[in-house]
Amino acid sequence: MAGYELPEPAEGKPLADPAAVPEAAAELRASCDPAFRHGVVVGFDGSVSSERALAYAIGMARRSGSALIIVHVANRLPATVWAGCEPPVFVDVPDHRTEVLGLELACADHLSEVPWILVERGGDICHELEEVGREYEADAIVVGGTHGIIGKIFGSVAGRLARRAQRPVVVIP
Repeated sequence: MAGYELPEPAEGKPLADPAAVPEAAAELRASCDPAFRHGVVVGFDGSVSSERALAYAIGMARRSGSALIIVHVANRLPATVWAGCEPPVFVDVPDHRTEVLGLELACADHLSEVPWILVERGGDICHELEEVGREYEADAIVVGGTHGIIGKIFGSVAGRLARRAQRPVVVIP
């Protein structure tokens, strides 16, 4: 299994916001492993549609000679109700699903053909997939389509991502 760890901030100082300081953005891009730069980002949660998206992304990465960045977005629940102009507070829920997915992926034979990394994030799925795509300068984001009442009521992740992403989005049914 391929892997990558972000460097610890020097002297306990927090890393700068890349949008605020151009030098920090250049440092962040330089800190990414070159093997994963311009790779294919795929959203994966273990569902059938995400497995289809993963299979397509593996083929896409293999054909283009690039790496695969598999992203699992952990659960976050609102801790407060929207109160006027104050944004809601989110609480990270312990999500051991990423560890289980990582073990399953490490044992998968079909991933042996491409270098890959599993990235865990917390928050809005669309925002986090696009953020990972930006950090790794991804060539594309691959997601599974949502079928069901929840996607029709709240809008699917694929639809929201396709409307706002700054890079190509491939939606696998």
